[in-house]
Amino acid sequence: MENIDDQGLLCLLLDRSLAGTAVEPVAAELINRFGGLGEIVSADLPELSRITGLGPTTILDLKLLRQFSIRVARSNACGRPIMSSWAALVSYTRTALAHLPREQFRALYLDRRNILMRDELVADGSVDHAPVYPREVVRRALELSASALILVHNHPSGDPTPSQADITVTRQIIEAAKVFGLQVHDHLIIGREGTASFRTLGLI
Repeated sequence: MENIDDQGLLCLLLDRSLAGTAVEPVAAELINRFGGLGEIVSADLPELSRITGLGPTTILDLKLLRQFSIRVARSNACGRPIMSSWAALVSYTRTALAHLPREQFRALYLDRRNILMRDELVADGSVDHAPVYPREVVRRALELSASALILVHNHPSGDPTPSQADITVTRQIIEAAKVFGLQVHDHLIIGREGTASFRTLGLI
């Protein structure tokens, strides 16, 4: 299995749900259209349905594969203090967000031991923007009795460099959180080309 290239691996997966159909052209079109396995399983349903020969069962298989990957990565990041399992957290956020076609902003709410309580979608946006309301992020932290949070969002462009808008909204959330004694540990920006940490960059 380890020696099979991405297109060959995709063919093996497709062969299970496209019995009697030539899977090589379907796999080739998926790779050509989306670019890679991560982008394929993260693609929007309407986009996948435009691929000739790709039916509902196969699309479901692709989406299940994505969910399995995310949950395995999340299980490695949960159950222990986030600050001592930072690599597992970054791996989880990259698995969940790196290949999404649109920007998504999430908040990771932590308890007093810095163990992940909830990972919640804050905003689902366009290819370059997701509207975020700082007071809603903080309000949810109070509802959950969280002690700290980590902000995470993706850049579909692939470049994780923070924009001025990213910096501004992060500062707004930090100031709103301070009023209630909540700590914002970091803001991670996920891109296909890497991950940017506001704390590492000195922005927090």
